[in-house]
Amino acid sequence: MTSIAADAEAWIRRYEKSPGSAVRLVCLPYAGGSASYFFPVAKALAPSIEVLAIQYPGRQDRHREPCIDDIGKLADAITGVLDGLDDKPLALFGHSMGATLSYEVALRLEKRGVVPVRLFASGRRAPSRYRDETVHTRDDAGVLQELRALNGTSGDVLENEELLRMALPAIRGDYRAIESYRCEPGRRISCPITALTGDADPRASVDEVRDWAKHTTEDMDLTVLSGGHFFLNDHVPQVLNIISERLLPATHS
Repeated sequence: MTSIAADAEAWIRRYEKSPGSAVRLVCLPYAGGSASYFFPVAKALAPSIEVLAIQYPGRQDRHREPCIDDIGKLADAITGVLDGLDDKPLALFGHSMGATLSYEVALRLEKRGVVPVRLFASGRRAPSRYRDETVHTRDDAGVLQELRALNGTSGDVLENEELLRMALPAIRGDYRAIESYRCEPGRRISCPITALTGDADPRASVDEVRDWAKHTTEDMDLTVLSGGHFFLNDHVPQVLNIISERLLPATHS
């Protein structure tokens, strides 16, 4: 049987050790994304905020593992590897699919007695707002068309056939997970939510993002920035400042 420590090593990336940090931020990638997306975030927020980036199975150094194409099962696994990390306050940050997944992880953590101090939901409509999306049923060309439209995947990957062949199963599995997801009505988390979105995101309107307020018993604040689905790539300093302001208010007063 695999130990919890070994599981955590497979799932969690610590790009910058911050033993004296005031808070721990767990970052969950978008569909088809990987933990390395948050490498610059970890560097920028250390040492005040320790960043743990989650590596889903089926990509990069975990490419030989089958991906988990169900949000509930993925949330169960992530919650399990976070078990015991309660020595300091914990927050969650997720982009796109990662935002929905962060919400499900928060619900599970609360059942274990760990209430996150804040959830950052980036580039994703509220869990109760659905669209009829079927990217996961498309052929490979159709999936690639979606990736190019959202502009969130490196051009080097999109033009490299070998890399694409390795990445497509995980990308398709992630899309299957998020497109088949339905949240359980009436459930709310007990921590405040900070929602961020682009004003031209084709996958999340401002109204759809604003409905994150319906999924918490605490406050929800919304920041709308210029850009599309990967708006945060063009606003890194501002996004980092928002994270720091919410998690380290004493240093920004």
